[in-house]
Amino acid sequence: MKNSLFHLLHLTDPTLPIGGYSHSAGLETYVQQGRVKDADSARDFISEMLSRNIRFTDAAFVALAYDAARQDDLKTLVELDQECTAVKLPMEMRQASLKLGMRLLKIFQPMLQNEMGDQYRKLVQEKKAEGHYCIVFGMIASLLNISKEDALHGFLYNAAVGFVTNSVKLIPLSQLTGQEILFSLQPLIEELAAKAMEPDKDLIGLCCTGFDIRCMQHEQLYSRLYMS
Repeated sequence: MKNSLFHLLHLTDPTLPIGGYSHSAGLETYVQQGRVKDADSARDFISEMLSRNIRFTDAAFVALAYDAARQDDLKTLVELDQECTAVKLPMEMRQASLKLGMRLLKIFQPMLQNEMGDQYRKLVQEKKAEGHYCIVFGMIASLLNISKEDALHGFLYNAAVGFVTNSVKLIPLSQLTGQEILFSLQPLIEELAAKAMEPDKDLIGLCCTGFDIRCMQHEQLYSRLYMS
């Protein structure tokens, strides 16, 4: 196995102990409101989340952070972190992104032995950088010499797996149905990864307002299983 493939599998492993399983990105609100209630509506939710939200936010930041790390540009990484905070309007989504990013950084940074990575982690610890998950992911993928295209495929696949897993638990759906949904998303993931290779910086933050509203409503749900 090539080192880059091993690193990609490790970085995108859905069971990585960073707490991703505890966040639904507003899906729990959609389920409680009866908007996502079966396989078709779950597939629609995941497809829309990937193509109308993540494409213009986290996936774009992964690509830009990857490029910045390739150029050893710490200043740009910090600026991307700040921009990421600005476009994540729901409080729980900002908090989730920071928690996942910090845990991912703690796992991988000691293995990298890279000066820029060490400097970035120090800035995060000193509260001079945010440490958002997508920024950390892009930086680590670059430092591990994973190709940019593979990193984006892996990032989007990991997001899709998380949404499918949460849909299976919340709706609920059968495990087989969940895998059928995941399989059907492969062409979309391929398309979105290609589009994210060179993201339009002017479109960063473009998303469907409904997603942000449901995330904000999640904060006030009477009962919930997920943190976001």
